Amino acid sequence: MPSDEEDAIIQAGIDADTENPEWSAEDFARARPAREVLPPAVYAALTDKSKPRTVRLVTDEEDRARRIGRPKLEAPKLHVNMRVDAPVVEHLRASGKGWQTRVNALLREAVEQGRI
Repeated sequence: MPSDEEDAIIQAGIDADTENPEWSAEDFARARPAREVLPPAVYAALTDKSKPRTVRLVTDEEDRARRIGRPKLEAPKLHVNMRVDAPVVEHLRASGKGWQTRVNALLREAVEQGRI
C-alpha cells in the first residue's frame, strides 16, 4: 500500500492527465456492457471459454534480446578508425562487395602467422 504522501502524488498525476481523466459517476452511468458495443464476432472471441488463453512470461534477458537485436558475439569485432593511403583503399574497394571482410581475414592470417 502506498503511503498517504505517495497516494497524493499518484492522485495528482491522475488529475493532471487530461487525455485519460478519471471516470466520474456520470461516466460510469453512461457505460454499456461489451456485448452491446462490440461486434458479435469480437465479443465471442473475447469470451470463448473453450479456448484457454495462455500467457507466457518472458525473462528480462529475453525481453532485452527482443528489443536490441541479435545476440552478442563471444568475440565481437571492434570499430576502428584509421588513416590509410587513398590508392590502397581504392584498390581494396575495387575488389568488390565484402572487401572489408577480406581485409580482416588477411590481417587475421598475418597475425596468426606472426608476420605482424
